[in-house]
Amino acid sequence: MQDRISQIAAAPVSATDVLLSEGVILLGAAVLFVMLFRRFGLGAVLGYLVAGALVGPQGLGLVGGAESKLAIAEIGIVLLLFLVGLELHPARLWRLKRDIFALGLMQVALCGCALTAIIFLSTGFTWGAAIALGLPLALSSTAQVLPGLKSSGRINSPFGEKVFSILLFQDLSIVPLITIVAALSRNPDDAGGPPGWIMAGYTVAAIAGLVLAGRFILRPLLRFVGRLGERELFVAVGLFTVLAAASLMHALHLSTALGAFVAGVMLADSPYRHEIEADVEPFRSILLGLFFLAVGMVLDLRAVAANPFFVIGMAAILVVTKAVLITGLARLFGMERNQAIGAGLLLSQGGEFGFVLFAQAQNALLIAPQAASLFSAIVTFSMATTPFLMLFARRLEFARPRDGLHLPKPDDAPRGTAIIVGYGRFGQTVAQMLMGHGFGVVLIDKKPSQIEMSSQFDMKVYYGDGTRIDLLRRSGAEDARLIVFCIDDPSLDGRVLEPIADAFPQAALLVRAFDRRQLLAFKDLDLTGVVREVFESAICMGVQAMRALGVPQEEIEEVERQYRENDAERMSLQFEHGDLLAAKDLMYRPGRRMRLLTRGEGEEKA
Repeated sequence: MQDRISQIAAAPVSATDVLLSEGVILLGAAVLFVMLFRRFGLGAVLGYLVAGALVGPQGLGLVGGAESKLAIAEIGIVLLLFLVGLELHPARLWRLKRDIFALGLMQVALCGCALTAIIFLSTGFTWGAAIALGLPLALSSTAQVLPGLKSSGRINSPFGEKVFSILLFQDLSIVPLITIVAALSRNPDDAGGPPGWIMAGYTVAAIAGLVLAGRFILRPLLRFVGRLGERELFVAVGLFTVLAAASLMHALHLSTALGAFVAGVMLADSPYRHEIEADVEPFRSILLGLFFLAVGMVLDLRAVAANPFFVIGMAAILVVTKAVLITGLARLFGMERNQAIGAGLLLSQGGEFGFVLFAQAQNALLIAPQAASLFSAIVTFSMATTPFLMLFARRLEFARPRDGLHLPKPDDAPRGTAIIVGYGRFGQTVAQMLMGHGFGVVLIDKKPSQIEMSSQFDMKVYYGDGTRIDLLRRSGAEDARLIVFCIDDPSLDGRVLEPIADAFPQAALLVRAFDRRQLLAFKDLDLTGVVREVFESAICMGVQAMRALGVPQEEIEEVERQYRENDAERMSLQFEHGDLLAAKDLMYRPGRRMRLLTRGEGEEKA
């Protein structure tokens, strides 16, 4: 037995063994730290960074090959840009051209020049080295910013569009930045590289090629796959599209993320867009997590330990400089004050492309390997500040501005017959029906993103908390005949609505209820009407389900009638006892079904 154990221990370690062991360690550390950091509201990115630094070569040394893992994980950024491209029609991109090529250009140029000057004046680097280090620091982390915009729904708001425009131009600027570093190169091997104008030509030709391939190759291919109905083929085609576009750009020494983005834009109006998006999203999530793990792994902790004040100080200078400059530029381009501060904080970190450009500067003999390690650490530390800055921003409502001085207030609203509080998907339908009949309606919402989006459809929505009596009074509630609460808030109860009913007795009150529990919370109020938000739509689907199963129309109508009567009886008993479990025996369940009356029995009963 002892000999057998010795033989197993002496056996060579295969690639599969390494892959499995490192995979378990990386995923285990990621799960642990992401859950921990999420629990304290610090975000997943910081959890990934700490986990990577802990298990990486500079930490406990449990996992190696950080650079190779980083190269693989950059596919996550490529997939992210592809998914963003899927949401942007070419016409919308054309509408954003001013923000992309004016605001984006000014951000990269201004931040790059300022950081270059700071590095040159505060260190002993030459102008060439300072340029090679300062310009990449002007770029922000697409991998950190875009997922936050997408998950919060801000990617399609005016705020999100401006932030995205800056990020998109930063991706476009990779080509000129590579050209600048190549022009400054002291490496004789770089002398034969293509000049900048050829690189620009490559970019235009590659984008044109991707557009043509999307129209004449990819769309017919998707139609064919759609007819086959094989989901696995959609997954394969989606990944093939992303990797093919990225490979083309990589072969031309261009931004792989830009290639994937163009491929996504070409499919933005495809009927298969949502299927591809759903299939690619899981790969994007796991690879983006691996990217941040790898960033933590490549963090040179020895370099940080040798120069802690320089690394932390420069990271702070980087964040402050970019936040101030981007805030000023955003104000210059018409963003509200709080939104501008939110944009500055959101884009204040260094970006993942900085690692690529620092490596190129090192190969060009412009900076020493130690400098590349130090500034890579600075970028990593700046990325680690982003969750904290966003936590601070959310607390002050900067990223979702409540700029009461500039958003339209209900004081400015013309007096209407009805006031609708909450202009989401529910309130929009109610408002459209009232407006269609010619009633004057005042719309109130407390989400600036919803107000911004509604303004694009020429709909005037006023900012404020519609459950406040003083705000309702300024909105004309004393003259209104109807106040409709369409907000999606399960916590809305009688304690909030009773003072409103007393303050405006002439107005009928209609309330959207989340479920039966919230309905019970209104039982002591004299409301004109309460509507459970999904009750009618659920009955409608139940009717369609029976119709799809071949149930005769007469029986469908009888089932619907009996169900409504039964539900009303349950609701009455629940109100009477104040208990959700009251009359639970009236619920239909397996083994208990309705007794369907024939037409004659129904007429006799009537």
